[in-house]
Amino acid sequence: TVDRKDGVIRSHSNAVITDLPGIYSMSPYTGEEVVTRQFILEQKPCGIINIVDATNIQRNLYLTMQLMEMGIPMVLALNMMDEVLSNGGTIQVNRLEEMLGIPVVPISAAKNEGIEELVHHAIHVAKFKERPGRQDFCDADGDDNGALHRCIHSIEHLIESHAYAAGLPLRFAATKVVEDDELVLKALNLSQDESHALEHIISQMEQSCGKDRHAALADMRFSFIDKVCSATVVKPHESKEHA
Repeated sequence: TVDRKDGVIRSHSNAVITDLPGIYSMSPYTGEEVVTRQFILEQKPCGIINIVDATNIQRNLYLTMQLMEMGIPMVLALNMMDEVLSNGGTIQVNRLEEMLGIPVVPISAAKNEGIEELVHHAIHVAKFKERPGRQDFCDADGDDNGALHRCIHSIEHLIESHAYAAGLPLRFAATKVVEDDELVLKALNLSQDESHALEHIISQMEQSCGKDRHAALADMRFSFIDKVCSATVVKPHESKEHA
């Protein structure tokens, strides 16, 4: 579905929850992505429940990182954990929490397992405004990501007042500038001189990395995801159903 659906959480009648379309990134290329992105940017929810498929966590963490860059309190729900465990795999939840800086709750939506704990964590982070513990995924030790790290921080410095005026989270806006996101660039309302300065910063980064802007950002995210998964995920045997 491309529509959002609203309701209250059972036994928490003062908490409104909005079910948004499932997406894999915050790039507005599909109807689902536009609906979800605009809701988060415009409605500014108190918290996010990010539900990921625990049997394919690498694919889902890309969106998780983009959501964390928005600085909104968030809980990561590892769905289908029962299938991971039954196939002989596991995910080290405490280590995953430590590396991401957000609460992580294993659940099985089909079996209604872990839902109460998930709701408890979601309401807690929303109530106490506990933002993600990290928004910077650059590994400054690596030469490639070091250049991107400097690029993103230079962009943040240049666009800070514009992002604030547009109501955009700063880190999110900066990475979207690297991605040449038209909607974010329009919202920032930059002068011609500022736009030229940004392009110069990004061009320098591309020369240092030997990659274009999109590849440099994707490599940074995927290298962080690989690091997280290698430290926390024990691969299961693939089930017949999953195959």
